[in-house]
Amino acid sequence: MLTLEPLRPDHAEALLDFERTNRAFFARSIPDRGDDYFARFADRHAALLAEQAEGVCRFHVIRDAAGVLVGRVNLVDLADGGAELGYRVAESATGRGVAGAAVAEVCRLAATAYGLRFLTAVTTVDNPASQAVLTRNGFELGHEFLLGDRPALAYRRELTDLADPADPG
Repeated sequence: MLTLEPLRPDHAEALLDFERTNRAFFARSIPDRGDDYFARFADRHAALLAEQAEGVCRFHVIRDAAGVLVGRVNLVDLADGGAELGYRVAESATGRGVAGAAVAEVCRLAATAYGLRFLTAVTTVDNPASQAVLTRNGFELGHEFLLGDRPALAYRRELTDLADPADPG
């Protein structure tokens, strides 16, 4: 059983530990956050909470059945009925359906709780696991581009099938 929790101030320590523990693992498939991210983590966490309070972004942590933080899934740049999806799962939690379940849940939240109509996402070409998560969750491949210096793929998911039928808007 997984749970998604909106990002809170008390997540900071566990989230920093998650990012440090998995830094090398993440860097194999996505651009590294850099040393400054870790050195200024407290400031960055506070900034994310402020963005969330303003309604610009929706950040979530993923906890496993034991309550351990095993990932994060975020919706950034909420505007014009859409947002960009981003997620990362601990190396120790890969291959267990964590990313797929978290993405499915955040898609549901995006449509029903946040009033979004579509999501976009990107992944590097050399990350077939992430591509599979997106495809299984109804994202359609758009185009290829460069993410930094790495070939990447852009995806989009319409959320109309998840919208609340009681809400005509």
